[in-house]
Amino acid sequence: MPALDSEDYELQLPFGPPPVLPDVQKQLKEYLLCPDRLPIHDYEHAQQFWPRESNPRSLYHCDVSSSETVLKFDRDPSTGQLLDFREVYLSDVGTTAKNSMSLTRAPGPMSEATRGSANNFPFWPGGFPEPSLQDVQLEDTDIDFDNNLLVVPPGFNCGVEFRPDNRTPVTKEAIKEEEESAKMPEEEGNEVVVNLMELLQREEDFLGLWKDEIPKKQEAPCPKVYLGKTLEIDQELDQLVPKEDIIPVLNISETATVKGPTSSQWAEVIDVSEPVRDFHQKIPDMAKTWDFELDIFQKQAILKLEEHSNVFVAAHTSAGKTVVAEYAIALSQRNKTRAVYTSPIKALSNQKYRDFKNTFGDVGLITGDFQINQTASCLIMTTEILRSMLYRGSEVCRDLEYVIFDEVHYINDSERGHVWEEVLILLPKHVSIVMLSATVPNTLEFAGWVGRTKQKKMFVISTPKRPVPLQHYLYTGSGGKSKSEMFLLLDQDGRFIDQGYAAAVAAKKSRETSFKSSYGPKNPRSQLNPKQEKTMWVGLIDHLRKEDKLPVVAFTLSRNRCDQTSESLTTVDLTTSDDKHRIRTFFQQCIQRLKEPDRLLPQVVKMQSLLMQGIGIHHSGILPILKEIVEMLFQEGKVKLLFATETFAMGVNMPARTVLFDSVRKFDGIEMRNLLPAEYIQMAGRAGRRGLDKTGTVIIICKSNVPGKLELREMMLGQPTLLQSKFRLTYSMILNLLRVQKISVEGMMSRSFKELNHQSSQGRYKKELKAVEEEMERINSAGHPVPNFDQLAEFYTSASEFLHLWSEVRGIVLTQPRAVREMIPGRILLIYHRTHANKLALLLKAEVFRREPVYKVLVLCNATSTLPGGDIQLEVVRKEPLTPDSSPREEAPSESWYKMVGFAAGKEVFVPTGIPGHEVLTITAFDVFEITHLLVKVNSSLVLDDWIKRQNPRFKDAPIGQSCLQAVQELTELTHNIGSKTKKMEFVNVTKEMQIKDASLLTKLARVNELKAQLYDFECTRIANFEQQFEEVFRSKQLEEKREYLKMMQSDKSLSLYPEYMNRVNVLQALKYVDRNNAGT
Repeated sequence: MPALDSEDYELQLPFGPPPVLPDVQKQLKEYLLCPDRLPIHDYEHAQQFWPRESNPRSLYHCDVSSSETVLKFDRDPSTGQLLDFREVYLSDVGTTAKNSMSLTRAPGPMSEATRGSANNFPFWPGGFPEPSLQDVQLEDTDIDFDNNLLVVPPGFNCGVEFRPDNRTPVTKEAIKEEEESAKMPEEEGNEVVVNLMELLQREEDFLGLWKDEIPKKQEAPCPKVYLGKTLEIDQELDQLVPKEDIIPVLNISETATVKGPTSSQWAEVIDVSEPVRDFHQKIPDMAKTWDFELDIFQKQAILKLEEHSNVFVAAHTSAGKTVVAEYAIALSQRNKTRAVYTSPIKALSNQKYRDFKNTFGDVGLITGDFQINQTASCLIMTTEILRSMLYRGSEVCRDLEYVIFDEVHYINDSERGHVWEEVLILLPKHVSIVMLSATVPNTLEFAGWVGRTKQKKMFVISTPKRPVPLQHYLYTGSGGKSKSEMFLLLDQDGRFIDQGYAAAVAAKKSRETSFKSSYGPKNPRSQLNPKQEKTMWVGLIDHLRKEDKLPVVAFTLSRNRCDQTSESLTTVDLTTSDDKHRIRTFFQQCIQRLKEPDRLLPQVVKMQSLLMQGIGIHHSGILPILKEIVEMLFQEGKVKLLFATETFAMGVNMPARTVLFDSVRKFDGIEMRNLLPAEYIQMAGRAGRRGLDKTGTVIIICKSNVPGKLELREMMLGQPTLLQSKFRLTYSMILNLLRVQKISVEGMMSRSFKELNHQSSQGRYKKELKAVEEEMERINSAGHPVPNFDQLAEFYTSASEFLHLWSEVRGIVLTQPRAVREMIPGRILLIYHRTHANKLALLLKAEVFRREPVYKVLVLCNATSTLPGGDIQLEVVRKEPLTPDSSPREEAPSESWYKMVGFAAGKEVFVPTGIPGHEVLTITAFDVFEITHLLVKVNSSLVLDDWIKRQNPRFKDAPIGQSCLQAVQELTELTHNIGSKTKKMEFVNVTKEMQIKDASLLTKLARVNELKAQLYDFECTRIANFEQQFEEVFRSKQLEEKREYLKMMQSDKSLSLYPEYMNRVNVLQALKYVDRNNAGT
């Protein structure tokens, strides 16, 4: 048989021959090229080492903990002799950034000095009640050894419990058996007494340490000493607990007792109408001086800064608010402390950094893009950065004296406004707050919230008018001969010029008429084509240059329009040869920071070309370095025409002589709308340079048509937007606070601007609760004279639950399409409305009032219950049922009382005695008890007209109209027939005939029907003097419900964001971010 080669074997075997010897080359490759496969603990052959010598005795030693007390001595002030030593408790021993929120805790590492660490605790916020030493000692001594000892380690689902000998584990089954056997009637239970000596005896049995050490004669005094200390601490704690709120609240009702209408408990408006004559006597050595005379509002603000008070400056645009910020920074540098300046946008931060750097020198910048000189005494940053530093326990907070919030009206921003509220709440107590804002209507309200939150009064300083008045024009020109067509619309005194508006409309209309006669009809809404728009801009710029109205800021409200308009102005040149030289030199010097390829980017090249013409662009799509170049050249006066979006107006101190509006409509992400008054005023306020211009010019370009007069009047003269809370919960905030646990999320929510009214009402709630409890105590002390109190109380509970559910479902049911079709004039209803219980009603009209259905119905009544003349005044009663979520009505008898008494009357339909009277009522869906299948033919409009006519005193004795009389007769006949059971009354089955498919609504309807059946089965409602007995029960239960309501309003559950908070916590627990105790995992 011939020999076979290895290749033949490989051909015959599907996977080649099996390995016989290891592949050395493969092993070497794995050894050298895959170091991750080497054994990490086999270091004997890889390095020289010395075996470690074990020393078990070292386990006996431990580091001595820091002493919690220190000895201090008292010295005689006259002789200096030592009199006595005393031991003083040190509250912050062993505290670090990882376990304490105190300002006296040990400093962290230098790497965390500025930005902090995610593992650090924040410093204790100002305005939060700090835990006292007595509270800590009470927590240490007041321990329930039976119930309060934790047995489940953090992160575990269950733990181990032991029997009293502390050695035998207890199973879950044994625990359940003991709990069931421990359930006893209350009258047989005794008060649980904790015997500390018994507990010590159990430990003695386990450890065997104190058996021979403690004599028996010392056992008795031990519990006495402990109880004595406990009583002493309780007495001290009772003295420390204030009678009123720990946090004083603003009582709106008592505002009149405060001096003047411009002050509240936590805010005061400073009068700036009178000059400050003794300013330099009060501050002889100012921290910073200026070359010009300060305005009155600036002097008043500086006086309050010297007093270390909180200041809120709400001034017009370009009024000089920056002076206040500069003085606060100068004070901090003089005091060797630190100041933080926050702004809403990076452009403002960059500009302030340049300005403050030239003024103060030691200035740093912290934004998402730059971190410059983070150890400086003055730090400029965005508000989000400051919030992060506060949560991360930055060491900057220790030396922080002033925090300056610029553009505070940005708190109205729906996306970022909540950041301002968080920062204001989290700031430590020693930090003074300086807020700068444009003029807003509710400065006192917002300042009062800040003052209440920080427990420090806030002083409000406002300016009465702009330092440079504005004149607003409408521009209708289109270039050429019409390039100078401008019409005054609002003069410098704020008067709206109707003649100017009419002239602008006439000029625009005449030009459209001329265009139609030459070129045919034109759509008045059509936009200008590029050539027409270029001609319009060239003509307008030429007109402004001749009128000496440059420099100009043109707000276009669109980035694309900025670029397109600037690119079309290639023929415009607004600079001199000297200006061009300066621009070229400065631009090339600045872009040297960029790499060589980046200097040739299209945007860089195009920007240089535009700047050489004196034209600049500023929006979010421009590179940051180019935006800074534009800003600096604009400040120097080299840029004569700047196209910008509205972010340029957000606090950037770059005023111009003229402001142009390319359009007064903008897209806000949802819809196209007109500019709000606050937005228009903010952008128009860039016009007018203080000290250079007597007036500022604002021009609205009317390209296709002139905006409406009412729209312009509202935009120019309308009330600026109120400062409103945009506080919202975020998972980041919840996790940060749950990690600390000493500051609760509920505490943060309750101190938000959103809960200002709720917190202001806490004092009233406490007074009402005290009055209710005193009334209940008086009633309980008198006992229950009602013999059937328990049965009547059970009836009240069922009726109250029925009314609560009825108020929820009835409005929904009657708005169903089938119900709307049934509720037509002539329909017979069964109603419960105040004294009209279980009455048939004839529907006359169905309408909607405040988005709720209301019905006008005709009902019968006993003749003796009517007013003289047989007429009753028309009344409108709104639905106000008694629910746990609404305050019980104090006036008696209430709507609930009438309905409950009506339920007790049974199912019998009301039948009038004698000749019946009639009324026309306006009822709600809550009053409609049943809808019948009966329908009466009636002229409802004539019945209503007749009724309304007879409510007039002139016609009160007029006879009843024929249509109304016929309706009354038919309703009377129908009522008697049903009352005598000669006619059967069938009701509409809501569940079946309305075709309701909502599962939750069907569940509630089922419960409503069940309760309705129960209400008619109570035997206690058939007693002779039911109303007299039920009145006592009703009043007692109403007081109980009002007490629960007032307690709820003082709890965290009454906060508007509490349900959302609980939902977010459930999500975090489901995702294992927090455990069932809300502790971080």
